[in-house]
Amino acid sequence: MPKVSIAILFCIFTFSFLGSFFYGVDPYALQSNSILTPPSFQHLLGTDRLGRDILARLIEGGKISLIIGVGSAFIASFIGLILGSMAGYFRGVVDKSFIVTVDLFLTFPTFFLLLALVSYVNASAWVLIIIISITGWMTTARLIRSESFSITTQPYIKILNIAKVSKIKILFKYYAPLLAPIYFVSFTFGVGGAILAESGLSFLGLGIVAPQMSWGTILSGGKEVIEIAWWVSFFPGLMIFLVTFSLINISNFLQQLTNQKQIQS
Repeated sequence: MPKVSIAILFCIFTFSFLGSFFYGVDPYALQSNSILTPPSFQHLLGTDRLGRDILARLIEGGKISLIIGVGSAFIASFIGLILGSMAGYFRGVVDKSFIVTVDLFLTFPTFFLLLALVSYVNASAWVLIIIISITGWMTTARLIRSESFSITTQPYIKILNIAKVSKIKILFKYYAPLLAPIYFVSFTFGVGGAILAESGLSFLGLGIVAPQMSWGTILSGGKEVIEIAWWVSFFPGLMIFLVTFSLINISNFLQQLTNQKQIQS
């Protein structure tokens, strides 16, 4: 199953970032004589209510959605890795400050916090990456903190502390390799979550601003004509589903590998 998921993701990334070289239709071109045309040989996935080619728009929108997903997950997971490992290693005041900060963020549901932040700015790909990262690091940080506590109790870490080895060296040389599996699991989960968050915001009209597009904005654009033109919303929804489903499968596989290593050790 992981091989199938990896193959699906590879195809989707190739489709989004290289598809325009093979399918040269302009995703912004308006065609008054091809409004809401169903899938055909002329328009393989049909057109929207302005006559724009859905396939070309999926290619263009996929770049934005995947960049937001990967960028947000990378930053959020990295923040979680740094803060969680510091809290687990230094403990004391650092750990207490970490707990207060996480509890403060978790007081508000993540999506409502996203809505509150996005409503005050004009959303773009980079703005959404920053906002989703700010609201998405807590889960990773708590997992990393928990694992860091167990690493800190290991005899060799105590020996390194007694030998007065640099704390930065201990974190990067000894903690990072052990925490890497959790980071990658959180990263794969985070990509899917970020794409869904962006899609939800775009569906509500608070995501990517035109003329930029994402799978979420294309999906949102078809909600008013879904009864007569199902293809406008179906295909971007299918892309979002395939990416998130594949990432969940890969995350579960990585989690199983991590658990097996922990049991063996």
